[in-house]
Amino acid sequence: MKEIKFENVRKVYGDTEVVKDLNFTVREGERLILLGPSGCGKSTILRMIAGLEEITSGNLYMNGQRVNDTPSGKRNVSMVFQNYALYPHMTVKQNIMYALKVKKVEKKEIKRRLDFVLEMLQLKGYENRLPKQLSGGQRQRVALARATVNRSDFFLLDEPLSNLDAQLRVSARKELMKIHEMFGQTIVYVTHDQIEATTFADRIVLMYNGELQMIDTPDNVYHRPANVFTAKFIGSPPANILNIEYDHGAVNIGSQSFLLNEMWKQYVNQKGTNQLLFGIRPEHIELSPVSSQKGVRGQVKYIENQGNNYGVYINVEGQEIIAMSESKNWTHGQDVYVCPVMEKIHFFDKDTERNIGYPQGLEMEDDNTYSNERKVNV
Repeated sequence: MKEIKFENVRKVYGDTEVVKDLNFTVREGERLILLGPSGCGKSTILRMIAGLEEITSGNLYMNGQRVNDTPSGKRNVSMVFQNYALYPHMTVKQNIMYALKVKKVEKKEIKRRLDFVLEMLQLKGYENRLPKQLSGGQRQRVALARATVNRSDFFLLDEPLSNLDAQLRVSARKELMKIHEMFGQTIVYVTHDQIEATTFADRIVLMYNGELQMIDTPDNVYHRPANVFTAKFIGSPPANILNIEYDHGAVNIGSQSFLLNEMWKQYVNQKGTNQLLFGIRPEHIELSPVSSQKGVRGQVKYIENQGNNYGVYINVEGQEIIAMSESKNWTHGQDVYVCPVMEKIHFFDKDTERNIGYPQGLEMEDDNTYSNERKVNV
């Protein structure tokens, strides 16, 4: 099976542990995104898969075989780097064909594969140009073509689109989707761009400080975050996380409060703790200029124009809340009532910052394919 399995994998440089006790499986044929801020360990994980970094401890399996000591050239992987890594003295055609010639693939087969990727990645007419004669988007397509012609079981991409402008990134993502649909490789893709992650991934592995924070589908990572870090990292603007006191169905924010509906009240009461953090995404807040028992009163601080809507920054009892509004008719210092949509709220344990879960009917969408990993991280 074309799968990759991490079993208690650690990576240490000197006294610094950059990957901590990693356990998850990349399923055969899936598109898995390694997402997280700079320095979280995601590129190191990719390089361990490629055989470019040694594993300090634990085991890495590919196709069911332990590969800790297997050289990179024998792992049947193709890799696309952030900086393209093209040979500057070779033409487009020579760059694409080089690995196939080293592997002594027949000339007819090399030509067939070359013609195919040149057509698919819109590189016809550029075959005899050197990399310096190409734009950034064209060089990126050459790097993708070179990786594609190898027909490897595993396709590794390390922030391959970060050097492209926004329009080219959209086009390149479509090309990657097309490549995957045609060949069905197992893809592991590193990025810090959550838009790339949510549009391309079957599943997302979210990393922070060398530790796996959550592994799940894009929908569940967004709508059912496993912890405070996930809620704040995913989404733009990020989720609001508020210090509250919970008291028998009432959520107290400073001197104000609002009541939970019966479903949430019963669920939180069963948890037996009032030491909670309250989470709500900006787009899941309703704003009202008139008093409402469904929310709490705040004062508008400023308005941020985001094109298709407006981010309204509000002071509620000394805590800042961001809400999205289709209207720009809010003024500095204006009283406004902040009303969270009950079906979209989250509660996190104040000590561990982990999500306490959801009432029956609001649980995360089930996906039996990945249930084992999910239970560990939620």
